[in-house]
Order: sequence, then structure tokens, then C-alpha cells
Amino acid sequence: MNAKVKICAAAMAVMLFTGASSVMANAAVYDTSQFASSPSGSGNESITESSWRKHFSLGAVRDKNVWSYGRKAFVIGNKELTVKSLTIGGKDYIPSRQAANTLGLSYSYNSKTGTSTVRGDGLEMTFTNGCYVSFANGRALFSTSPVVIMSDGRMYVPAEVFAKAVGYSVKSDSAKLTLSGKYSPIISADRYYRSDEVFWLARIIHAESNGESLLGQIAVGNVVMNRVRSQYYPNTIYGVIFDRKYGVQFSPVLNGTIYNTPCYNSTLAAKIALEGVDYTGGAFFFLRPELSTSSWIPDSRIYAFSIGKHDFYY
Repeated sequence: MNAKVKICAAAMAVMLFTGASSVMANAAVYDTSQFASSPSGSGNESITESSWRKHFSLGAVRDKNVWSYGRKAFVIGNKELTVKSLTIGGKDYIPSRQAANTLGLSYSYNSKTGTSTVRGDGLEMTFTNGCYVSFANGRALFSTSPVVIMSDGRMYVPAEVFAKAVGYSVKSDSAKLTLSGKYSPIISADRYYRSDEVFWLARIIHAESNGESLLGQIAVGNVVMNRVRSQYYPNTIYGVIFDRKYGVQFSPVLNGTIYNTPCYNSTLAAKIALEGVDYTGGAFFFLRPELSTSSWIPDSRIYAFSIGKHDFYY
């Protein structure tokens, strides 16, 4: 893992705890639908008049005792492992070394960086203890659940991330977790990410949310991608950013900051947003209240949640 990735992961782990009112004692809160609200009024005010906010943030695996969580039979590649999977905060975790070895993949661990590396035919992926971003063939795979080393000394990773890297599907019920399919390594970054899309998405993310947590930057990218997928907006990232049908949509287009070189985190956030996962639940708008010069969004759109200094709306 290079130094930039390590710095990014460490910074994100710290920044995501800011204002995290949804964290439960001795447990992890990962479900993106779990927003914590802090009302401070009668509840009859309009969104613009009320000071309440729903803060969207991530928790941490504070209790690392494997016996503190639900355990399931774990089947991968038609073989049931002796080590169980864990259910933490509603998410399925699998023991990374055992899963890799069962598929005939090599596995190594660097104790200095807390990073595990898995290699196989057409595949190289890394997982780092405490990080929400894992990498497979250069692809940035973000999960609302961090990689964690538990009390049994094993590194557990989100099942969804490992499965995506090897081309497997995930099936889970109350008693068993199954990863199955035909081994098909994830398409490499140089084939998957279009350079023009990363170029412009990273720039709008940087211009709008530089200094925010990685989660906040991903959410800004999600808004752009939600518009790209909508019939009411242009169908390209460039088109959405420079859309003028109803006036300029993003202030960086007016003030020229859209052309600034993005930081590493903004580029990483762009790649994560391009992976197709939307952590905003379909939001189309965001604003920074103290800098906003128009009340159109809070007056006419449905408030969703806040991340850092940004409010998001449907």
C-alpha cells in the first residue's frame, strides 16, 4: 500500500467520527439507512426554519471479541470452512486468509502496515486493518464496514468486497453465508475507469468538497452520478457539471475552481462513485448552508441528511 493510500485511509477513519451521533456502544453502525436526528424545536417548523439535522456518518468496530457477534456457517467455492463468518452491524464479514486459500489464492500479511495482499491468476487485492477502502486490480472498493483484525488474530473483510473482487455472488440467511460462482477477477482499473470521467468527476468533487471526509466527497460524486442516470439531466458527467438549461448548476463552473487540480482523496472518491454504489439514496442536490445565496433548494426539495458541512436533498 503506498503512502498516499495509507494517509487517506487514516484520515478518513478519523474524520468520519466527527458528529457521529449514530454510533452505539460496543457495536458498529454501518447501515446507510441509520441516520441519527437531533431535533431542536417543536417539529412543526419548515426545513429552512428548523435547526435539526440528520447526520450521516460511520462507526467503528469497537468490540473486537469474535464471540460478541453473530456467527454463521461460511461456504465458499462449495466448501464449508471451519472458521465461521461474523455479522457485525448487520454486515457479513469473512476471514480473508481462509477465503483466499480455499480459492487457491496466495495470501501474505505485512504487520508493519496492517495490510494483507491476495494474489491469483489475474488478480491482486489488498485489505488494510481499519480501512473502509480496499483495492482490487487498481479498483477502489469502498464499504461502509471497515476491515478489522478480531480477537482470534484473523483479518475479517466485508464479504461483499471480497466477492466483487473474485467475481462471486453473495447469499446470506440467518444460518449460513455462501459465496459462489466462477472465479472471474474484477476488471482492472485501466479498463474500467474512463479517464475523462475520472478527470471531471474528481474536479467537481474537489471544487465542491475539498477538506470534507472521504464519505462526504463520495456523496458529492453520487449526486453528480444520480443526475447522469436521470432522464432530466444530461447523460454524461461533463454534461451534468456544465449544464446550463436552468442556469449554472454548480458554482465552481462560475468561479473557475472546477479547473483546479484535485487532491488524492477527491480522485479516490470519484473512482468509488464510478463503481456504481450510491450512498445518498438517490439525492440530486447538495449545498453548504453558510455559503448558499439561494433558498430554492431548502424551500422546494426534501432534506435527506448532512455530511460535514454539506446538506443533501432529494
